[in-house]
Amino acid sequence: MLEITHLNVWYGAAQALFDVSLTVGRGELVVLQGLNGAGKSTLLQAIMGLSPHATGTICYQKKSILGLEPHTIARLGLGYVPEDRRLFSGLTVQENLHIAARIQRAERAGGAVLSIHARQEQVLALFPALKNMLGRKAAHMSGGEQQMLSIARTLMTSPALLLLDEPCEGIAPVLVEAIRDALLHLKGTGMPMLVAEQNAILSSRADRVITLVAGQIANTP
Repeated sequence: MLEITHLNVWYGAAQALFDVSLTVGRGELVVLQGLNGAGKSTLLQAIMGLSPHATGTICYQKKSILGLEPHTIARLGLGYVPEDRRLFSGLTVQENLHIAARIQRAERAGGAVLSIHARQEQVLALFPALKNMLGRKAAHMSGGEQQMLSIARTLMTSPALLLLDEPCEGIAPVLVEAIRDALLHLKGTGMPMLVAEQNAILSSRADRVITLVAGQIANTP
């Protein structure tokens, strides 16, 4: 589904990624490992069109997406959960979910489109802890609860491929388990995922683990 070849990324004069190549196939869970500053977030941002200067190729469903605007890439079916979550803190859980649902496009859904209510029921089944928080503002949630909402909000767009940046970093262990179980459930349904993580929560269940060191792949995908 996703094929990256010889990707290089710069921030100004500083090069952050060097000749990175990898693939994510249908139904695969691919984990990106590496220390802070290794380039994991940069890679996900480049896929989503958020990097200022990138060369190489990024193809999704055999079509080039390098150079497209982030909103265009999202509408093609890539769902992105950034490390900083980017929730609307002044809005409720339900409002965050419903705003995200409105960007779903019928042309990439392959026909019938689930209603907002039906999609909400699906994500609440995946994250039942959110059911009792629908009226709570995102600003009044814990870090782990916000992370669940961030993933749920992205799923409301019915993505065909999910990119997650450190989904289990810095949150309470009980919520780490809930998020891990939800992501493994998604894998079981055939959802392809590219996940950046440091803590090896998902790597033991991954189809492949790719290690980045100083912006370069240290092993063969």
